[in-house]
Amino acid sequence: MRNQWRLLLLRPSIPSQRPHCSTRFSLSQSHSHSRSSVFHGHFSSLRDSAPPPFISHLHLPETSTFRRFSTSGLAVDHNDSDHVALVSEIFSKPTRSNDEISLELQSSNVVITHELVLKVLKSLNAVPDASRRFFDWVSATKGEKLSSKSYNLMLGILGVNGLVDGFWDLVDVMKKMGYGVSKGTQVKVLGKFDKEGMQIDSEKLKELYACGSLDNSIEKVSSRICKLIRQELWGEEVENRLRELNIDYSSDLVAMVLESLGTKPNKSLIFFRWVEESSLFKHDERTYNSMARVLGRQDCIDKFWKVVNEMRDAGYEMEGKTYIETSVRFIKMKMIKDAVNLYEFAMDGANKPSMHDSTFLLKKIVVSKELDMELFGNVVKKYADGGSVFANSSLSAVLKSLASVGRYHECNKVLKTMKSGGDFLPGENLQTKIAFKLSSKKKKEEAGEFLVHMEASGGETNHRTWASLVRGYCIAGDLEEASRSFRESIEKEGISGAGYSLDLLVNEYCFRKRSAIDGFKLLSNSVKQNGVKPWHSTYKLLTEELLARRNFNEAVHLLGLMKNDGFPPFLDPFIKYVTKKGTTDEALMFLKGMTVHKFPSISVVLRVFETYMEKGKHSEAQDLLSKCPSFIRNHADVLDLFHSMKPKTSSSVASVTC
Repeated sequence: MRNQWRLLLLRPSIPSQRPHCSTRFSLSQSHSHSRSSVFHGHFSSLRDSAPPPFISHLHLPETSTFRRFSTSGLAVDHNDSDHVALVSEIFSKPTRSNDEISLELQSSNVVITHELVLKVLKSLNAVPDASRRFFDWVSATKGEKLSSKSYNLMLGILGVNGLVDGFWDLVDVMKKMGYGVSKGTQVKVLGKFDKEGMQIDSEKLKELYACGSLDNSIEKVSSRICKLIRQELWGEEVENRLRELNIDYSSDLVAMVLESLGTKPNKSLIFFRWVEESSLFKHDERTYNSMARVLGRQDCIDKFWKVVNEMRDAGYEMEGKTYIETSVRFIKMKMIKDAVNLYEFAMDGANKPSMHDSTFLLKKIVVSKELDMELFGNVVKKYADGGSVFANSSLSAVLKSLASVGRYHECNKVLKTMKSGGDFLPGENLQTKIAFKLSSKKKKEEAGEFLVHMEASGGETNHRTWASLVRGYCIAGDLEEASRSFRESIEKEGISGAGYSLDLLVNEYCFRKRSAIDGFKLLSNSVKQNGVKPWHSTYKLLTEELLARRNFNEAVHLLGLMKNDGFPPFLDPFIKYVTKKGTTDEALMFLKGMTVHKFPSISVVLRVFETYMEKGKHSEAQDLLSKCPSFIRNHADVLDLFHSMKPKTSSSVASVTC
């Protein structure tokens, strides 16, 4: 028996007897301009009519928001939805010639594919004029991208929007091309006809089905072929029956049969080989892609690669739909190596995966059972070799996936691979996130390696990166490492921005470790040795915490530092401290510590005395007064205060101060 090898691909099945069919179906799919001109001409009246009012007010996104290019001119970040929106916008403008449209699409790297045609028609289903212009243009310039499904979508748009003449004209064109009205389109349009009381058109459409004039549609013929192949063990009998159908095979029909047989990939492949070997049809880009989608599975992987390589050798490209569907299937089946091989194959073609597709694959690699950096590097290098550059958002997404499986500590492997394979370094914002993530997880070694890598690679680390490192260590409770990183940041970046890191550390010393004295030492040394200027809020917090722990001398020392930095003195906590639990010697030390010349202003002194007296500490007030310089003791306001506040049993202030 001829082609006996095909039997090896199939499991034995019980053959069933089927009647032979001798009816001939003419299903040749030629979408040349001459064929489509019948439909094109009938639309001339529609084209000349004014567009519906809502079209002129249709606000679509600017095309610039969809197109981002690398230096090579290749799209760096795009997807089907971007192109659908762009094409929809272009054809919503009626005053465009075919040449102008072609140039604009070409400049935006939009490739018209069968799947893109379907998506655009669906997006324009409520805008019949724009749909018609798009369909006309594709019919005239890219006719091979139209299919039975495309025609049915256009037919549905015409019928649902009440363009009855155009609807019947297209039905006639479809009959001549061997296409039938799909059940979905028929039901949808019948609903419109019945709702609008279009009885004649409704009956005409029903009669079209009743008389069986659609039996020769591509869908019906595909169903007959598939049924015959499924129920019979492949052999000469099946081949003879297929020949007896006298079918003119078209790209649409072959693709539909292949995909309908998708659950039986071996039978689909046998049909694929047989139809060309029998000189009944020469495979094109669509049928090769349909076959590839069917075979893109674990149990057919060798056959898949054989077909896609044949497709490329024949000069055809892998469609975006084929890449996406097959890649997702490979990843779902944990076939990561095949997914990477497929990515490299697609990147060598015209329909390159987008940055979104590339990022998706990288994310799946890093969450695999084993982190295979060789596969990761292959994807990065292939993307870079295509002239494109990864965005920070891509690396951020990859690192997020890495963290989701507890591998964030391996981020340096990812960063080094991105640098060596794609010459990519994270930007400032992403650097701060990485530094914080590593330090907050107490990954000291990895954090240090990250900083070394950035410096060695020419990355511009700055005080924000170091501050994030300090913040992470503070949150992790590792104040020793946080302090060390703070000092190192001053050595590397200088004191610019050091105030923020110092504030973080002082806060942690005060509230986590409960050691305000250590915070004081760090601040004092930073000011004296490195010239760091702490924030005013840092001074105030540390002052309160030192006084709360009776570290009065250190708190007074801060007064001098604040004064040198030009900050106003922080009086309230000192006055509260010395008048509540301090000594008069400490009160005097406070007054001397904040003086500009020999002693502070009289208003400060008066506040201290007033607070003593409000607390009923008259003897302490008099003791402090006795220790003050004479110009304070003899000041009129001071004398008045003591005279007005003195107890009845006490002697006069004059006698005390003389």
